[in-house]
Amino acid sequence: MSETGSFSLLIVDDDKGMRQSLLELMGAAGWQAEAVARADKALERLKVLTPDVILSDVRMPGMTGMELLARLHPELSPPLVLISAHGDIPMAVEAMQAGAYSFVEKPYEPRRLLSILTHAAEQSRMRARNAQLKARLFELSGLDRVLMGQTPVVAELREEVLDLAPMDGAVMILGETGTGKELVARALHDLGPRADRPFLAINCAALMPDSFEAEMFGVAQGPEGRLQAATGGTLFLDEIASCPPVVQAKLLRVIEDQQVFPVGGAVPVAVDLRVMSATNEDVEQAVAEDRLRRDLLFRLNTFVMQLPPLRQRRDDVMFLAAHFLEDYARLHEIGAPALDHEDAATLMAHDWPGNVRELRNVCARRVMLARRGGGSMAAALTQDRGGEDVPDTLREAVAAFERELIGKAIKAHEGRMDAAAEALGIGRRTLNEKIVKLGLDKAALL
Repeated sequence: MSETGSFSLLIVDDDKGMRQSLLELMGAAGWQAEAVARADKALERLKVLTPDVILSDVRMPGMTGMELLARLHPELSPPLVLISAHGDIPMAVEAMQAGAYSFVEKPYEPRRLLSILTHAAEQSRMRARNAQLKARLFELSGLDRVLMGQTPVVAELREEVLDLAPMDGAVMILGETGTGKELVARALHDLGPRADRPFLAINCAALMPDSFEAEMFGVAQGPEGRLQAATGGTLFLDEIASCPPVVQAKLLRVIEDQQVFPVGGAVPVAVDLRVMSATNEDVEQAVAEDRLRRDLLFRLNTFVMQLPPLRQRRDDVMFLAAHFLEDYARLHEIGAPALDHEDAATLMAHDWPGNVRELRNVCARRVMLARRGGGSMAAALTQDRGGEDVPDTLREAVAAFERELIGKAIKAHEGRMDAAAEALGIGRRTLNEKIVKLGLDKAALL
């Protein structure tokens, strides 16, 4: 119904003379307009047409304009402007509270009506362009492959990532173990203006107060600190509630001042870092127990994201399981095990305390069982990680562990070797040497 450069309108009014008058007015203004006499007819036309705006009478036989408004989707349907000769202030207030774009009384003033409809149409076009842009961003970024799921809560999470990625404010990511907090942080970094700069992930629980300043701030006339090397990028503070109190004070000073003092130096060095943090704990409880500084919390929680546990998005369990099975089967060059009714019942009955990470590991074990000619999801779920799964020698165990970590890093960073090396805490050359030594096939990982 709409063409580029002209707005479109669907008129709903049981008065034939009013319909004709409105059609003439909109035609003279360069709009494309169509009119129907009943609200139920309008709903039928909306199945095949997408007008920029709907202009509806309030009192009509059958379905009223207010009832039509209630039948429209608040985000996907065009904005609706109500018009009535019987309107009064209470009705106008009720209409606006119910989601109407505006309310016009008959007899209408043509210029005012055109102004209201034009503003509504412009807003409608803008909303459509934003939706198309976000869909394009999903396609380009692969966000739907990083934050996988088909439930509304995951769709909202992807929308939130796109909204927050361009901003520079601190983001605190809350969620249980295995919900993907670092994945979300990396997505925020990769989709933001700092994507070409480093993503520095720090496990706060492992920080040592005695060596913190030398490692992070650097040494005067010596090695550069990790914060200086990452300047311009993102600092991700994982397990922030487990950070030693002495280190929290030093981090707070860095975040407030955006500068560090190298050990033994007298001149500060400026750093420019977007700060993200994550924890699986109740931050208010951590503050109450003096494990997390409240002033640091206020610096970290400009924006807060809450990641849902897998048990709250059970409709995603089968979808994710099928995806992980395909991934691991491709890696091991076998066909993906089919999921039968018993497998589905097992997956849906489990509470998934380890969330998506646990499901991924179960699927990996299921594929390993399939390589041996059998298995089920129940067996994979209860399988003891012992026996023949453990290498015979320490050398083989270390190699298996390195192979798994490197493989995960390469997949997580979609083959970007510099980013994978940084995440692993080793140099690019060392990473290349280990890939050759361990016999890893980078192409197969991707």
